Amino acid sequence: MATRTDAPTRREQILKEAARLFAERGFHGVGVDEIGAAVGISGPGLYRHFPGKDAMLAELLVGISGRLLTGGKRRVAESDGGDPEALLDSLIEGHIDFALDDRPLITLHDRELDRLRDSDRKLVRQLQRQYVELWVEILREVYPALAEPAARSAVHSVFGLLNSTPHLGRPGSLPGRGATAELLHRMARGAFAAAAA
Repeated sequence: MATRTDAPTRREQILKEAARLFAERGFHGVGVDEIGAAVGISGPGLYRHFPGKDAMLAELLVGISGRLLTGGKRRVAESDGGDPEALLDSLIEGHIDFALDDRPLITLHDRELDRLRDSDRKLVRQLQRQYVELWVEILREVYPALAEPAARSAVHSVFGLLNSTPHLGRPGSLPGRGATAELLHRMARGAFAAAAA
């Protein structure tokens, strides 16, 4: 049985390189031959894994929205109705992991979401709405006086803050992953506290 510590599959390697290249040069600026070369196979060899670039883009954007929602639900289930403050911290930590480790996907989402087929774009939006509502529920447990619309706005604002990581400079220019994660966490909690003040 595969575990998270196993080497990435060829399909995962292709998606990772496609995300990097699409983020760097745009969806239309990258050909299948370049993606294939990045993973050591011919461009036509990619078609054994994906029907085309559109399918890669859809899997990347639908996939990350699904992973964020699944991770959020897992954190809620693991808390088993425990301390809402700790659960909010856990949700923030999970999103920070995404924001620091999957920076190309944030860029890709910002630039290329409109290139998805309507059905895929609607699925991304549906998954994102569910993810937001999961956060809104926990945030309102931590700050009961915070009205639902304000909580929703605060969640979207914090996502904007956390998802700003592609604009923080090159990975080597950041103060280090741990320090950056701590800073983002403090800023997220500060933004939520300010919204509830």
